[in-house]
Amino acid sequence: MPNPNDFIEVFAKLKAIIQPYAKKMDAACDTRNYYLLNTRHIMKNKQPLCFGGVRLGKNYVSFYLMSVYACPDLLKNMSPELRKRMQGKSCFNFKEVDEKLFKELAELTSAGAAKFSDAKFIESLRKMQG
Repeated sequence: MPNPNDFIEVFAKLKAIIQPYAKKMDAACDTRNYYLLNTRHIMKNKQPLCFGGVRLGKNYVSFYLMSVYACPDLLKNMSPELRKRMQGKSCFNFKEVDEKLFKELAELTSAGAAKFSDAKFIESLRKMQG
């Protein structure tokens, strides 16, 4: 059984990857167990476009990055080690700190932020929304 105290460090390190983007986005939730970051782009459903977040769970810490769902091409160079951490289309689960994978995730997050700040890309997302 994983030690929940270890997860606090994992959560802090993952939050540190995504938190710098809050300067140009909005923190929709910031608690000791959950951090959610939305872009400032309002979609047709009148909701902001979610960028990503970190959630401290019972069995692991989850890192959500919506840009990899919207732009699967961002994943084409992803390492097999990071791919093993993927759950679904936009979630990565961790039980312990892995500096190598966290560095790769930080690069992926940066690429995703660049995509989500591209006006043409955002417009194409709105059109896809219907």
